Amino acid sequence: MLRAAAATTAGFLPPRLAAETAPAVRVVTAAGAEVRSSPLLRVLGVPRGGAGIGSATPGRRMCFGSDSDSSGSAVDSDSDASSAAGAGEEESEGNRSSSAVAPAIVRPEDCHTVIAMPLPHQPLFPGFFMAMSVKDPKLLKALVENHKRSFPYAGAFLVKNEEDTDSNTVTCSDSKKIIHDLKGKELLKRLHEIGTLAKITSIQGDQVLLLGHCRLRITEMVEEDPLTVKVDHLKHIVDFNYQRLADFGAAISVTNKLLCQGVLEELDVSKRLMLTLELVKRELEITKLQQSIAKAIEEKITGEQRRYLLNEQLKAIKKELGLETDDKTALSEKFRKRIESRKEKCPSHVLQVIEEELTKLQLLEASSSEFGVTSNYLDWLTVLPWGDYSDENFDVHRAQRILDEDHYGLIDVKERILEFIAVGKLRGSSQGKIICLCGPPGVGKTSIGRSVARALNRKFYRFSVGGLSDIAEIKGHRRTYVGAMPGKMVQCLKSVGTSNPLVLIDEIDKLGRGYSGDPASALLELLDPEQNANFLDHYLDVPIDLSKMIPGPLLDRMEIITIAGYITDEKMHIARGYLEKNTREACGIMLEQVEVKDSALLALIENYCREAGVRNLQKQIEKVYRKIALQLVRQGVSNEPAREITLVEPSEQPTGVSIAREVENESQSHSLAEDVSVHVTPTDISCEKINVVSLTTKSEVDHYEHPKGASKETSADDKATLTNTSGKIETNEGTEEVMEALVDKTVEKVVVDASNLDNFVGKAVFQPERIYDQTPVGVVMGLAWNAMGGSTLYIETAKVEDGEKKGALVVTGQLGDVMKESAQIAHTVCRSVLHEKEPNNSFFTKSKLHLHVPAGATPKDGPSAGCTMVTSMLSLAMGKLVKKDLAMTGEVTLTGRILPIGGVKEKTIAARRSGIKTIIFPAANRRDFDELAPNVKEGLEVHFVDKYSEIYDLAFPSDSQA
Repeated sequence: MLRAAAATTAGFLPPRLAAETAPAVRVVTAAGAEVRSSPLLRVLGVPRGGAGIGSATPGRRMCFGSDSDSSGSAVDSDSDASSAAGAGEEESEGNRSSSAVAPAIVRPEDCHTVIAMPLPHQPLFPGFFMAMSVKDPKLLKALVENHKRSFPYAGAFLVKNEEDTDSNTVTCSDSKKIIHDLKGKELLKRLHEIGTLAKITSIQGDQVLLLGHCRLRITEMVEEDPLTVKVDHLKHIVDFNYQRLADFGAAISVTNKLLCQGVLEELDVSKRLMLTLELVKRELEITKLQQSIAKAIEEKITGEQRRYLLNEQLKAIKKELGLETDDKTALSEKFRKRIESRKEKCPSHVLQVIEEELTKLQLLEASSSEFGVTSNYLDWLTVLPWGDYSDENFDVHRAQRILDEDHYGLIDVKERILEFIAVGKLRGSSQGKIICLCGPPGVGKTSIGRSVARALNRKFYRFSVGGLSDIAEIKGHRRTYVGAMPGKMVQCLKSVGTSNPLVLIDEIDKLGRGYSGDPASALLELLDPEQNANFLDHYLDVPIDLSKMIPGPLLDRMEIITIAGYITDEKMHIARGYLEKNTREACGIMLEQVEVKDSALLALIENYCREAGVRNLQKQIEKVYRKIALQLVRQGVSNEPAREITLVEPSEQPTGVSIAREVENESQSHSLAEDVSVHVTPTDISCEKINVVSLTTKSEVDHYEHPKGASKETSADDKATLTNTSGKIETNEGTEEVMEALVDKTVEKVVVDASNLDNFVGKAVFQPERIYDQTPVGVVMGLAWNAMGGSTLYIETAKVEDGEKKGALVVTGQLGDVMKESAQIAHTVCRSVLHEKEPNNSFFTKSKLHLHVPAGATPKDGPSAGCTMVTSMLSLAMGKLVKKDLAMTGEVTLTGRILPIGGVKEKTIAARRSGIKTIIFPAANRRDFDELAPNVKEGLEVHFVDKYSEIYDLAFPSDSQA
């Protein structure tokens, strides 16, 4: 058996290991015979702890032990067996076989009832150690007792999946939970049937060290807690090395635990070896992948090291030859060259800081972090345009022309900007007040800044502060922070390259405030003309002159110019002169191909775009022209620029033929396409097909065949050329159908008017606001305004049936707190006015009123509807109709005084849009109305009142009784 083992093992043991000198192994039989074995037998045993491999042959015991290691233990016996073998060895040699008697100990093959130990991770293979932690106190106590009474054996069984499948779905934590929670039969069901008889070699605390002996199969349960089972020993014929090899390969594998359990359960050695081979192959693939990754990393590191060494050698060679200086010197020279051109304009304190930083840079190591910080700081200091200014143009007439070209209306804004330019021309400097443009979205606040920059011949820079909550965005970060950057103003100077750009700070009303500070406070220094001459950025830490800028916008440091929005006439002019023209050109449509009538633009403005600005109007016009472009393309129109088309003749025809023809448009002076030249270029390549890139209309095809002014008869060469190329045009898929449609169709001009506008932009968004041609009793038209502009507002009052709470007032229509208070004030004023006009009328005392403002889904608030509410209640109380085509607005007090309101322009426009002829305004708003354009005031009868009694006389003429 030993020879067979040695012969089999030689296939997988290294020759050097087999030849190593090792202590002799003594083989002791039951009869006391002693055999000296080779070092190979020691290798086939367990590791150097001295544990050996026991034979499963009944009636004969064999234990492997070392002469030099007295603490070793055999697989099939414990230390007592070794002592017995030693005692038998000291007996007389003549009677050794008969007189040696071993102590009574339990042999592994005699273990038929063992404690079942569940294994959560991997199965235990014979001949291998495994350390595990036992948390069950009863199980641990039983193991300790067995170990003390010379029965140091237990059964080790792997915990299986719940459904006993091959999938590795049970994690280690799940297995440990199963071991802890399940007992008795439930635990037995979750254990694999085949396991390993393990010897308990040592117990320290809850740590148990096991040594696998042989395979077992569970037959039945003996005790539930701790789980004790009866087992059968699987037949083990002889210890061949390839069996141990299979176990060894599976034991060292770190793959699926169920695959390792399959190796343990497989009794057929050849199949077991095949299973182990699959596991080893997986391990080999993983090892190869790890080696390839390690090799790639090593090559990368080696390449970087090699490149570094070569660069250092190159630097040393260039330094010896005087061809190049080091990085620090090169950087210093670069910074010095930058500042040299501006040295005369640069402030002295800035030059001093630059020199100090350059000296500091030379003392720093290039690999230090401070070197990068200093280098970036010098880069910003030297790149700023110190003393560089744009040549300003203070020509007021030129500025007026540019502003009128870019914007229509905005008279107040243009006048203020021209005043600013005039002051700058007289002073020779542009330092002055800061302008704040305030108005609804889309009225041109941002674009007016670009026009001012163009008028002054300055660079333009815009940055938005909407939602800005970090003060460092304006004043910069301290250089001590990683990734520190200067503020927006310093970045602006670097971007534009001049020290006097026009800076527009947009969305200034949307500034935030966070834990990093209040950006609005930082703008105080930035926007104050008295302070921004020495603006200090946290990053640069040197004063910068920002007084030569004209920032586009806090209120005490700015001059507010309100842009009220555009009226219908202004929107029409903007749409016709700016928006429609630019959109048509952007869509590639010729003027002759489309006609958008004024009625269409007016319908767009009144029914789709009622906001104060023109941003939404531009979107609607773009939508119209996109529809027109699609319609023209479907008709076969192509406005692509002319292209040179090369016709390739067959090789057998004479070369050198060149035909050039200019094509003109017959019907209009502006052709749908540019002049097209067709050149036939000779070539040696034989080709009978050409590719047509762009399509042409029918008229263009006719011009190709019969140019204007040319004879319809063609020469022989021309006929030959046309014959060879005719019918051989290769086009993309779908082009033939388009060309056939072009022959039968004539391109028609697209006309857009009010009647077909909904085909381009859909149904109207806004409906007419006027509900009543003649308002009934208790209904009066008021005026309101919001971000969308002005609008009419009806106030309706009705009497509630007699009941409780007489004289009370109920308001509806989603009114705000201020408007509810106005309704209560109006109710009180009505009682006073009614008592004065009709002393015997007790309507308000006996009736409960319900006041409603239509469009209940729209929130409404404000005091300007006070006089309208009073008039509505009086109309109901007296049963009189209010004068036709009358609208009013104004806040009313308890004493009947009328206070001023806002939005005079918007409310006037809304009244004109609804066909109102008579408007009542507070007397304090006369100045606002007088400033309106004449076309806004034209055709209106406007009354300015101080007291409600004046409104009463206008709203209820003596002859207008119900």
